Amino acid sequence: MKRIAVLGSTGSIGTNCLEVAAAMPDRLTIDSLCAHSNWELLSQQAKEVRPRRVILADEGMKQVVSRSDLPEGVGLEFGSDAVEAAAASADVDIVVSAIVGAAGLRGTWAALEAGKTVALANKESLVVAGPLVTDLARRRGTTILPVDSEHSAVFQALQSGRRSEVRRVVLTASGGPFRTWTRERIEQATPEQALEHPTWSMGSKITIDSASMMNKALEVIEARWLFDLPADQIEVVVHPQSIVHSFVEFVDGSVIAQLSPPDMKLPIQYALTYPDRLNGPSPRLDLSETLRLDFEPPDFDRFPALSLGFEVARQGGTCGAVLNASNEAAVERFLNGNLAFPDIARVCRAVLETHQFDPSPTLSDLLRIDQWARKETERWTPSYSHSCLTSTPS
Repeated sequence: MKRIAVLGSTGSIGTNCLEVAAAMPDRLTIDSLCAHSNWELLSQQAKEVRPRRVILADEGMKQVVSRSDLPEGVGLEFGSDAVEAAAASADVDIVVSAIVGAAGLRGTWAALEAGKTVALANKESLVVAGPLVTDLARRRGTTILPVDSEHSAVFQALQSGRRSEVRRVVLTASGGPFRTWTRERIEQATPEQALEHPTWSMGSKITIDSASMMNKALEVIEARWLFDLPADQIEVVVHPQSIVHSFVEFVDGSVIAQLSPPDMKLPIQYALTYPDRLNGPSPRLDLSETLRLDFEPPDFDRFPALSLGFEVARQGGTCGAVLNASNEAAVERFLNGNLAFPDIARVCRAVLETHQFDPSPTLSDLLRIDQWARKETERWTPSYSHSCLTSTPS
């Protein structure tokens, strides 16, 4: 029986995780559920799962919620410190890190520092602090298991050979809602159009990232640190059906791919039950019907965010923290209607190119530069020159 803390239980990954756990009551039990502020769903999950405790990271919710909404015996806590304590608890074996954005780094860090196995859905933990996070996992003798469907596919395919035999890793991308749009049409894209993903059901931030292909850029950076691969060994191919989740090509020419319907329950289950493969709630691929699989190279001109991912994967240092923070702030501005869709990549490049690069930052350095990049992104306009940006904090 594995005891699980789910950080981000009310999001897409979190709700799928609870479905997987419910289907395997003899193998998985939920110890803690953590959400930011979605009390309505969190309290509903508590009634269904009956964890030891639930946590709201937003301390302002203390004045809103009532303990009477929880079943007897379920504790209620507030604040980011409580989230970290849940991640490090002696009563937990696996921590599902599924908080969206850089906010998820603290929970990932606390879990690894306590020697917990981390089922990682929060790619930003590695985008922002990849070398530090993977070094911490090594020093604590613990494991990071990927939950992103692409990285889970790579993880599974890598078991077909030795690391020294890998020629390249190829991450697949759906192409998002603008895959067939012209550059001119993309210039006019609205938030409503960007949120209409053709194959995946995700939260708004990740869906916008998919539309810009920034999500794939971040996954390139994640793969660079998770699998200890140079950026030149990572590639991206557009695959609109989202059936093939990634490839690994070995030096002898063999290409191993992982296929399954576009549903997150399978990679979540594999991370939670690894190394075992068990019957579970994931949908099956129906090969009794005609199946078409298309692949095409990505268009870096129409989706310039993807280029940023490869550049940052090559440079390392503070670049990941800057790119991620700037993108998070830019997506929020786009969703609020005060930034054009193509400007997401433009502001990210402007802030990235202006920051004072540090090849070996500490965690506190990364947290400081994260805040700087967000402020600069809020100030940016299309007519902004680089000289208008404030200096990177020392």
